[in-house]
Amino acid sequence: MLLSSLGTKAQDKPINLQPKDTLVYTEAYGLRLGIDLSRPTITFFEPEYTGFEIVGDYRITQSLYLAAELGNEKRDRQEDLYNFTTSGSYLKVGVDYNTYGNWYGEQNLIYIGGRLAYSNFSQTLNNYQIFDTNRYWNPDSFVNGSSDPREFTGLSALWLEFVVGVKAELFANIYLGGSVRLGAYIKNDEPENFSNLFIPGFNKVTDGARFGIGYNFTLTYFIPLYRKARVNKKKKVAPQQLEENQE
Repeated sequence: MLLSSLGTKAQDKPINLQPKDTLVYTEAYGLRLGIDLSRPTITFFEPEYTGFEIVGDYRITQSLYLAAELGNEKRDRQEDLYNFTTSGSYLKVGVDYNTYGNWYGEQNLIYIGGRLAYSNFSQTLNNYQIFDTNRYWNPDSFVNGSSDPREFTGLSALWLEFVVGVKAELFANIYLGGSVRLGAYIKNDEPENFSNLFIPGFNKVTDGARFGIGYNFTLTYFIPLYRKARVNKKKKVAPQQLEENQE
């Protein structure tokens, strides 16, 4: 009778037929640093351009990264009536959100993000010609205005960027990536009687528009600093619902 009563009480408790996974899966968190490969490539093929950019990001959650770019650009440009040189540095800071669901052990990124960017630069008007519709004395060209360089310093620009990009692990902790950026400037200090047609970090400025398009092609190295448990994003089943499913 005693054994029978114990067996009856034991049968009153629900039986959990799904074993629990006791393993804790962790992922690496740390700093990723590298360079933009596109700017040295452009420098090699276009002597009138020089540029360099350092890129980095820091993982703060499973999908969110702090990101930044620091660079310098110099470009000589010839227009119809004038030739100018732009030179300066820029800094971009913001966040990236990874939309790609990695398998365990992977840390690839397909991300969207945003940047707040600032550039400090100078413009030098190297030479210019005077536009004149009556070119009786100069039928083949416009009248030369001046060939004495005129420099405008202390210029700055502030803009926002929307970023879409990818980063894929080629080898252990080595990543190849690329991104496309749409910028809209908030502030653009222009010198008197001259326009900023190129802003370092922003790219070409279109007359009458506030938007610019840029890109980069990066090679980075990931420095793991610590590990953190991976969060399972699958929907959790309530114990009561689990018992009902078992019945």
